[in-house]
Amino acid sequence: MEQPALSVVGQDRCSFLYWKGLFIEAEWDPSVPRSERIFWCQKTYNCLGPDGKVVDEYECSPARGCYKGL
Repeated sequence: MEQPALSVVGQDRCSFLYWKGLFIEAEWDPSVPRSERIFWCQKTYNCLGPDGKVVDEYECSPARGCYKGL
C-alpha cells in the first residue's frame, strides 16, 4: 500500500515545508492511522506560510510566491 501524502511530499516540495516525519526514522506501518499529519513552514514556524495561506503537501507548490524548490 502506497503512502499517498508522503509520495507527494517527496517530489518537488518546497524547501520550507517541514513535518514530523522528517525527524523520525521509522518504517511505515499501514495499520497505524496517519491522520495527525501536521506541517509547518520554516519561514513562519507555524501552519501558515508567509502569504497567509495554509501549509501542506498539496498547497505548497510553485504557484505560491514564497515557494522555493529543493
